[in-house]
Amino acid sequence: MLILALGRTQFGNPANTGNVLSEAETLALLQDWVPNERLRLHMRQVGAVMKAWALEREKLTEAEAHKWWMAGVLHDADWEKYPDAHCRIIIEELEKRQIDPLVIRTIACHGPRHFGVEPETTMEKMIYVFDELSGFIHAAALVRPTRYEGMDVKSVMKKLKTPSFAAQVDRTDIEDAISRISIPLEEIISFVIQHQLSVN
Repeated sequence: MLILALGRTQFGNPANTGNVLSEAETLALLQDWVPNERLRLHMRQVGAVMKAWALEREKLTEAEAHKWWMAGVLHDADWEKYPDAHCRIIIEELEKRQIDPLVIRTIACHGPRHFGVEPETTMEKMIYVFDELSGFIHAAALVRPTRYEGMDVKSVMKKLKTPSFAAQVDRTDIEDAISRISIPLEEIISFVIQHQLSVN
């Protein structure tokens, strides 16, 4: 496994709390930094699921949920162009833009084994939970004639136990992420299926 430890656990400036990119600015950065449409789709899907969780489960305001969305949409922004410096480059970019430290640290938490930053807040834990699962569930949808329509939790669980299916998805990360929250894996899978339906 490639270790890309960031060497720090504090990000951004507390004075910038509340500063975010608009939806248009976020999507423009995504378009500019990520040429690969499949990767852009993954990032939009994680953003959508993050925002839905913030609104539905955490009962947050639209403004707070926007931070969850923004972190999800930008979490892999430097992966394609700067794989050896992922996610240091996007973190430095957002620090230059004086973005809320909460958004930046959440991005740094999406792979603790890779980046050395342990998720502490619910927002940080949920991006870790959703990242690999979102990609895995999308892979499962692509091999179904009806895609997401009619997809059930049982079929996803079965595929998770099949190492040859979507072998690039790290099951260890999924297990570790789920162990950090008090919500069953089946419930998270159901939530992702429901909220990735219309993301394209």
